[in-house]
Amino acid sequence: MSARCLIAGGGPAGMMLGLLLARAGVHVRVFEKHADFLRDFRGDTIHPSTLEVMHELGILDAFLALPHQEVTELGAAVGSRNFLVADFGHLPTRCRFLAFMPQWDFLNFIAMHARCLPTFELETEAEVAGILEAGERVTGVRVVTAAGEREEHADLVVAADGRRSTVRAAARLQVQELGAPMDVLWFRLTRTPQHPAETMGRFDTGRLFIAINRGDYWQCGDVIAKGTFESIKTRGLDAFRAGVAQAVPFAADRVGEIRSWDDVSLLTVQVDRLVRWYRPGLLCIGDAAHAMSPAGGVGINLAIQDAVAAANLLAEPLLAGRVGVEDLRRVQQRREFPTRVTQWMQVQIQRRVIAPALAQGVSPQPPLALRLLSRWPRLRRIPGRMVGLGVRPEHVRVPRAPAA
Repeated sequence: MSARCLIAGGGPAGMMLGLLLARAGVHVRVFEKHADFLRDFRGDTIHPSTLEVMHELGILDAFLALPHQEVTELGAAVGSRNFLVADFGHLPTRCRFLAFMPQWDFLNFIAMHARCLPTFELETEAEVAGILEAGERVTGVRVVTAAGEREEHADLVVAADGRRSTVRAAARLQVQELGAPMDVLWFRLTRTPQHPAETMGRFDTGRLFIAINRGDYWQCGDVIAKGTFESIKTRGLDAFRAGVAQAVPFAADRVGEIRSWDDVSLLTVQVDRLVRWYRPGLLCIGDAAHAMSPAGGVGINLAIQDAVAAANLLAEPLLAGRVGVEDLRRVQQRREFPTRVTQWMQVQIQRRVIAPALAQGVSPQPPLALRLLSRWPRLRRIPGRMVGLGVRPEHVRVPRAPAA
């Protein structure tokens, strides 16, 4: 099958775009460099806006039948004080909660439904190593597989290969760096029925800690000052375990499960965006277009919204074989404003909350925003909407192709 659209990267943006385009009848091929989706500590927060897209596709009930945790409110602890931050219970959606699910389950679910469509292909262990060009136009990609390297041509190449996008680099698109003061160390601790049930964030002197309830284990994120992981390792694993025990005292007896530094995964945080998301024949979406901070956990949400908007705007031109620069520009025009607003808010959180919390020896004070949210519960609907729906939620507009 000759594809009209080639997608580099089988993450949330790439798989959702592949599903939506194939559903509309576009011949699409997704290249995923790994053999499967089984990789730990990837973004796995499924937002109400994404759940609404699943409803519009008619697959929501089947999706929610998969194991997941539902969170209707988000909270944070600053020192000894607990605050509720976001309330999703009043969103104008069918699902008024965040669904926590391992990303590989989400991607396998999307792939299962996409493979039922005759115009969809997913090729694993196939890494996009570069682009093909004819003048200014991108005409295809170079793909490396176990069988060797080959060239693939199409009307459109979509870069959905993440914040270290090979395609973006090969296309020489200008990146605007916004900066981030932190990195995150991810690891697991066993959870018992006696532990608290809620997902939580904790700010304390020199420390910001996240514990996400995964049912039988905690997915823990220790937010550290950028570039300090090597010095943390120099202080030793025992000192790190002691710090974790202090951050989550209810799981202090579990820190021995961190047997070595191999059990700790470093996420190097970056916040950036492309000045222009496209070239003739090429479009970047998701983290390839705009790397997000983990603040608010909205990276997957933005990526999937990009995919929905791109499918809505590009399915018809792709079917007609005439996708042009103006079509690609409209995708950026549609998604750039919500990206800029979301990144601006993330940068403010980084500067005003996260950076001070990581300052050693500084006793954290609850920010004014947290105190206001605590005093007036209705205000929690605002961050609930910003996290749960985003600035500009997208809906599936492209019609489904008639069955053959």
